[in-house]
Amino acid sequence: MRDQIFTEANDLVDFTFDKSVANVFDDMVRRSVPGYQSMIEMVGLMVKIYGQDNTNYYDLGASTGAISLALSLNNNHDNNRIIAVDNSIEMVKKCKNNLAGKVPNLKIVCGDINDISFENSSVIVLNLTLQFIPVKQRQALINKIYQGLNPGGVLIVSEKIHFDDEQKQAEVTKLYLDFKRANGYSELEIAAKRQAIENVLITDNQHTHFDRFKIAGFSQSLCHFQCLNFASFLVLK
Repeated sequence: MRDQIFTEANDLVDFTFDKSVANVFDDMVRRSVPGYQSMIEMVGLMVKIYGQDNTNYYDLGASTGAISLALSLNNNHDNNRIIAVDNSIEMVKKCKNNLAGKVPNLKIVCGDINDISFENSSVIVLNLTLQFIPVKQRQALINKIYQGLNPGGVLIVSEKIHFDDEQKQAEVTKLYLDFKRANGYSELEIAAKRQAIENVLITDNQHTHFDRFKIAGFSQSLCHFQCLNFASFLVLK
């Protein structure tokens, strides 16, 4: 279904992952996130390399299930369980419908990822999720993920980022807005979406992400993919 949520000028409230968003989410994210398909494909590559037999894979902030599906389709290891978690009941419903009969050994949980216990895991994915977690809670979550990963396991994080250099930020923002225009969003839609999400999606810069991974205890971290103001990080325990 095509995203037309912000086509009319209305009194806006903060963005939420309600039924209206869940119904159009796949179209919204494809048209709003440069490199989105490549992010998913890279997760598929990573699970082949870093997945371990007899372990769990976690998809945190699973939304409609694209990451869980990529983990399953590309998995070449034995006896793995995919655990998809989202705190939106409407997203969970959509995820269940999308993945029904497609992903074996799947558990879908409606809950807060901060309350999840990570056990015997070799791959954990935060795909466009950490940016919606309150900033003061992010380090604790990354610490908890580190503790729940097996040695040799990986965390994969994809996020919208910002740049401290004002000129660079301005140039990337201009390109990003042109990306959205090229994907059919009107000026009204772009402005309305920005207003609705500005208090909900809080970005970090790359340096903050790398510091957070180091504090948690991860041995290595790198930015393996970036398109404009969206970046993906591979973090190894």
